[in-house]
Amino acid sequence: MTYYLRYHDRRSSFLVIVLTFLFSTQLIAGITGKISGQVTDAKTSEVLVGANVIVTGTNLGGIVDLEGYYTILNVPPGVYEVQFRFIGYRTFVMKQVQVTSDNTTKINASMQEDIVTAQEVVVTADKPVVQVNLTSTVATVSDQDIKMLPVQELQDIVNLQAGVVDGHFRGGRAGEVQYQVNGVSINNAYDNTKTVNIDRSIIQEVQVITGTFDAEYGQAMSGVVNTVLKSGNDQFEWNAEVYGGDFLYGSGGKRGLTYDAHPFSTQSFQATVSGPTGIPQTYFLFNGRHYVFDDYLYGTRTFKPIWTPKKDSLGGIVGYDSLSDGNEVALGYKREWSGLGKITNKSLEGIEISYQAIYNYSEGVNTDIAWLLNPDGRKKQKTESYIHGIDITHVLSPSTYYTVSIHENFFDYKDRVYDDFYDARYEQAGSPNSLPNSNIIMRGVDFGRFRQRTDTYIGKVSLMSQVSRDHQLKIGAEFQYSDLQFGTSGTLVYLTEGGVTKLIRYVDLPPDYPGIQFYKPISGAGYIHDLVEWNDLTIRAGVRFEYFDARSTIPSDLANPANAIGGAPVSRPQATSVKTSLAPRLGVSYPITTTAGIFFSYGHFYQLPPLRDMFSNSNYDKLARIQAASSNYGVLGNPDVKPERTVQYEFGYKNALSDVLGFSINLFYKDIRDLLGVEFISTYNDAQYTRMTNVDFGNVSGCTISLTQRRVGIVSSSLDYTWQSAQGNSSDPAETARLAEAKQDARPKQIPLNWDQRHTLNASMQLSEPNDYSVSTIVRYGSGLPYTPAIGSGFGSQSETNSGRKPIGLTVDLRGEKSFTLSGMQMSAFLRVFNLFNTTYFNGDVFPTTGSPDYSVNYVGDRLQLVNPLRYFPPRRIEIGIALSPSVSVQ
Repeated sequence: MTYYLRYHDRRSSFLVIVLTFLFSTQLIAGITGKISGQVTDAKTSEVLVGANVIVTGTNLGGIVDLEGYYTILNVPPGVYEVQFRFIGYRTFVMKQVQVTSDNTTKINASMQEDIVTAQEVVVTADKPVVQVNLTSTVATVSDQDIKMLPVQELQDIVNLQAGVVDGHFRGGRAGEVQYQVNGVSINNAYDNTKTVNIDRSIIQEVQVITGTFDAEYGQAMSGVVNTVLKSGNDQFEWNAEVYGGDFLYGSGGKRGLTYDAHPFSTQSFQATVSGPTGIPQTYFLFNGRHYVFDDYLYGTRTFKPIWTPKKDSLGGIVGYDSLSDGNEVALGYKREWSGLGKITNKSLEGIEISYQAIYNYSEGVNTDIAWLLNPDGRKKQKTESYIHGIDITHVLSPSTYYTVSIHENFFDYKDRVYDDFYDARYEQAGSPNSLPNSNIIMRGVDFGRFRQRTDTYIGKVSLMSQVSRDHQLKIGAEFQYSDLQFGTSGTLVYLTEGGVTKLIRYVDLPPDYPGIQFYKPISGAGYIHDLVEWNDLTIRAGVRFEYFDARSTIPSDLANPANAIGGAPVSRPQATSVKTSLAPRLGVSYPITTTAGIFFSYGHFYQLPPLRDMFSNSNYDKLARIQAASSNYGVLGNPDVKPERTVQYEFGYKNALSDVLGFSINLFYKDIRDLLGVEFISTYNDAQYTRMTNVDFGNVSGCTISLTQRRVGIVSSSLDYTWQSAQGNSSDPAETARLAEAKQDARPKQIPLNWDQRHTLNASMQLSEPNDYSVSTIVRYGSGLPYTPAIGSGFGSQSETNSGRKPIGLTVDLRGEKSFTLSGMQMSAFLRVFNLFNTTYFNGDVFPTTGSPDYSVNYVGDRLQLVNPLRYFPPRRIEIGIALSPSVSVQ
């Protein structure tokens, strides 16, 4: 209880600091768009000064200036109707105007003079097949696009974009992407992954930036994913969706499984309700989802984790009761609960205040064939995470507004069998015991225990001003504080004392049994960005300043870091230095015709390594017993490393080949420096250890070709192809240390990185009739990723690292939907099929002696993996569901 009160006192004190900081600084990423254009007389082409421009159904609008132009800022992404009104002229109405985040939608109006009638001129806007004013590669996916695709969560959408290979953006390492919701980061500083999962039902729009990006975005080297969530309005609305499914495949085959149906091994229940709260101009949106997933591989409760002794009449042990109930159990499963709550108030003149909270809770286990007969001995993974905060937007004038955001991102992950470290069942079960000559566990429980908790507070403010018709200026700053905890939440080991073996518990006893580590780094940033739209030329230029303070220490003398060498100079804790960086960004786009344009972009991008790698073993306790000429101490952390750096270049050409067909080609190059790697350090007693530092490097070059076909009749389609070469000296920070430990060549050299997929092809096609039916399919092709071949087994058997290529892969996903009206409700029945053709291989594991997933030269050594179906791609999965919503909105 004492700790709890102290913790929350610190939290309250910090909030006061954040609030003080916020009202003296400025930043937020672009989550709204802009509508601009010119209004003229249809006959004379004279400008109509003073004409009114209204975004129907909102309080947004503008007035035409002396030169005939208008600008409407702060427009949320979506599809709108825009009206142009002027006395003596027919009202001009433009429908289906698509507005996207951080982009300008240009709508010009030629109004017809008409003094007598009140007729309207109605025009439907067509979404351009290419956007010639973009200065880098940006894919914008709207909620309507998402609805038609066989995807469920945000990551499914991201992985469909050109240049993305299993979360790697254009050849970068994992964790080099900034994930944001409504312009605020949701990354977990521990490993730079997103804190929460986001279901498609609450997404209004997703922007995936795989090229260079503006100065307002930081802590990313490879890309940005900015998700804008839905909000409530003055119309009461609701919708619900439920679906269930199962894997469907034939018995036998390469996986060697006997098929057994498990109806509803996948289940999802989702509902959303939104509308007015009853308080003036205050709206709400609530969403909830429950998701159930059982993996396709099942085990049997053959053995109990705890074997009960059988005793004779004299109390002697004559055997053990080891058999369990024999029930079938999914070897991997997940149970997830998630939700969104959002309240928006617009009652104050020019001010919008919103509070938003996203919550995730999941529990499950990772699929592992070793627990096939003893599934109750597995570790269970539990994750609780939420992001919540308040956002305030204040419109100072038609050309200027600012936004203030205060958010908390919380993530708590536990990986263990029993929550209580002192649970007596650890002694009763014992550590895992395998069957003879097998890795199949028949008794015991997993002794591993891990905890990772991150509590991050973010304060941001931005100021946006259309300082002139040609210049839009944005300035801002950001402050972030993280309370980071991670490590082993207790170690269990067997020790023999006096001839008796006992299970001993260590909570925190370094150097052998370290516990949870605690760190509280801070970071900040400021930027200025100018968007120039002069005639047909678009220029996006800016610069970003960032700083980071690890608020930690390192040894002053690395040759005696733990003061374990007698007679050597004493090493003392030395404070880490504050790291700063300055990152310029520039993008230029110029239409060479009305339907074609070229663009160029360049930028410096900095990012801190994952705090996990910086802080793991960074107190050097492991070296407390360092011995002369020894070297096996693992890789030690280093909280004093510099930010990693990437310099990106991109050049592109876009052309609308016709009214319905668009073409684009992008060339890109990335020079990557100061990546986290390892250095070898010698001590005064001739021992050696490795620690993290900025030594790794790489480069990526490639091109992307895209074709987009707008809907013609019932058919629409898209195709993108990416060729890239991703080279570097190592694929992860510890790779060099592993090579050295295995007595292999650890000298730095350029080799293909693990995710160097040279050829990637994504194709989609949709057949649809609005409000009636739709059928869509996604085809993904990927050439083989690198692997390291081996000749036989044992020392010296490996060839050059990543010198081989795995087989190619092809998968197809399908979605079909039929809509109809029933009892005043809009209902749609849908079918989704993942891995339609039951592909068994798509860039998974291969045997190093053959380069094939099917067979190995080393049959004896690989016999257990040869019977493991998990080495193959998951089989076909089918989901069937129903979505409901009212046929018309009701007040």
